[in-house]
Amino acid sequence: MKVQKRKERVALLSVISNSALVSMKLIIGLIIGSVSIISEAIHSGVDLVASIIALFAVKTSSKPADKNHSFGHGKIENISGTIEALLIFIAAGWIIYEAFQKINKPEPLDNLGWGIGVMLISSVVNIIVSQRLFKIGRETDSVALQADAWHLRTDVYTSAGVMVGLILMLCGQWFFPNINFYWLDSVAAIVVALLIIKAAYDLTIQSAGDLLDANLPPEEEEWIHGEILKYGDIFHGYHRLRTRKAGHFRFVDFHLKVEPQMTVVDSHIITEEIAKNIENKYPHTSVTIHVEPCDGDCDEDCLSGCLLSEKERCEIQNPIKVAPPAI
Repeated sequence: MKVQKRKERVALLSVISNSALVSMKLIIGLIIGSVSIISEAIHSGVDLVASIIALFAVKTSSKPADKNHSFGHGKIENISGTIEALLIFIAAGWIIYEAFQKINKPEPLDNLGWGIGVMLISSVVNIIVSQRLFKIGRETDSVALQADAWHLRTDVYTSAGVMVGLILMLCGQWFFPNINFYWLDSVAAIVVALLIIKAAYDLTIQSAGDLLDANLPPEEEEWIHGEILKYGDIFHGYHRLRTRKAGHFRFVDFHLKVEPQMTVVDSHIITEEIAKNIENKYPHTSVTIHVEPCDGDCDEDCLSGCLLSEKERCEIQNPIKVAPPAI
């Protein structure tokens, strides 16, 4: 419950900060007529929607499994991440369209200092909030919080880019008043949009992959393989290891080949020990182990994880063929 409260609090912090930044950027952007600042307001608006979705996902994904959702609600976080990515693509397209409309007809901008100030405030606020989201997201393995953190981290870079463009325009007004530098505003907006598209693509790959039940990361699967092999002197082999992730929940299942005469109690002790170790390493993991008797007659899958030599397999194979009863 303490972990869940931390996730909800940091998600709410993101909603509050994005709400304030959207209002500030939109007001200043409209006052000075800057398409780059307005594009940043839209970017923050998308971040706000994403933060609200993340807050909903965090609240819902931790609900325990029920009659209609026997594997829990973890994929809600992946769905929210995918929706957030799609929203970013849409926002980026709109920004590029508006920027190209103005790039051929750049308009003079006044009060550039206000724009520089709001971009500076946006960068600082988003650095602080994104760091907090990353910290809690990684500690709790929350896809939704980490996706929200990436949104805000992207906003840091885009806000800084817009701020640099505004500074260059301000310097142009001071030192080269006869030269038109206002086209930089549209260029900065296009750069913002391209960075947003890159972030949206990365987020789509991350979130949608788990929706398609992609395997756990290679380093996690490698650790699980190593943990199973620690008990290799007790069983004869294992195979058909399958892994997947839904939100912060992991699922691991595999088949374990044991001595045919091993008791149910002994095989249960082994599987419980392996499952407990995996769950201790990766909390919220559901481990399913199917125990099979090893008779030395292995198929291709079984051979891939067999720990016996060919001689040992032959020794345990039952050579006696029982004839069917006479009719």
